[in-house]
Amino acid sequence: MKAIFTRKELALALACALAFGVMSEVSAQVRADEHAIIMDSSGAPVTSGFGLCLRSRFGPAPLWNAKCHGEIPAPMAQRIEPAAAPAPAPVVTAAAAPLPVYEKVAFDANVLFDSDKSALRPAGRDTLDQFVTSIRGLDSQRIVAIGYADRMGAEGSNQILSEERVDAVKAYLVGKGITAERVQASGRGETQPTTRAGECKDANNAKNVACMQADRHVFIEVSGTRIAQ
Repeated sequence: MKAIFTRKELALALACALAFGVMSEVSAQVRADEHAIIMDSSGAPVTSGFGLCLRSRFGPAPLWNAKCHGEIPAPMAQRIEPAAAPAPAPVVTAAAAPLPVYEKVAFDANVLFDSDKSALRPAGRDTLDQFVTSIRGLDSQRIVAIGYADRMGAEGSNQILSEERVDAVKAYLVGKGITAERVQASGRGETQPTTRAGECKDANNAKNVACMQADRHVFIEVSGTRIAQ
């Protein structure tokens, strides 16, 4: 019996044949890294006539695919940058200690005495205390102390008096912690008065004693170096 087909049936049969031929050319393979999405030979997802991606019936859930699922959401599209290596700790180099700076200094003091006396006055002790404080930390070899006397009285007695005065000053300094070897003491009597020759011409009275006060003294001085303050 001869089969007779209508035009509609022939068109439908032709469409099925073409679809079958196209599908036969698709290399239906499932790539393991694409998780069960069927890919053709060019690596593109195979879609149906309605634009849907074809999947196999086995394998894990498919990865996100732009063609099959639309645009990748922003959180998934963000590239994860590798963590930056921590910066090396800065090398801390201890600064060299600054070298000490030394300065040259000199100190002196003048201690006055009563007429015909070698005992220290309270004011004289205060002067020596200030002197001792001022020379702390001073690198010096010696302290020079020189005693004097006025022109009243015998020259020999005035020489002895000047030596007794300077010895009193030296003893006080040693008592404050200065070694005796550092104090060079000497007496010069009335030979080098502070007052001028034309001054203090009165007789040996109270007025003349007051006039020659500057001659009855012990002068001390020291010089050396120490760390700058």
